[in-house]
Amino acid sequence: MQEAQVIRSMAALAHEARLRVFRALVVAGPEGLTPSALAEQLGIAPNALSFHLKELFHAELVSQERQGRNVLYRAAFPAMNGLLAYMTENCCQGTACTPAGAASCHC
Repeated sequence: MQEAQVIRSMAALAHEARLRVFRALVVAGPEGLTPSALAEQLGIAPNALSFHLKELFHAELVSQERQGRNVLYRAAFPAMNGLLAYMTENCCQGTACTPAGAASCHC
């Protein structure tokens, strides 16, 4: 992952509502969620949610797919894993940082 993309991703996630939206989409998995389901689940006004989804989309942390009259949002798991890999690339002086048995997300 390029440094510029890391900065965009971290900037997008550096807001409470966007972090909550992204986490909800990660939990939803590949099925994703519609904006109305996200708004109801998180208690975020639809117009504010639209703004936050746009920011996450521009940071390439979520994808969107039109399904009829709805738009389905999904977490971009490769981007999430790339960001995590970038952040941990040089941790622990090059030795494994995760406890034995811990696995990365293979969503």
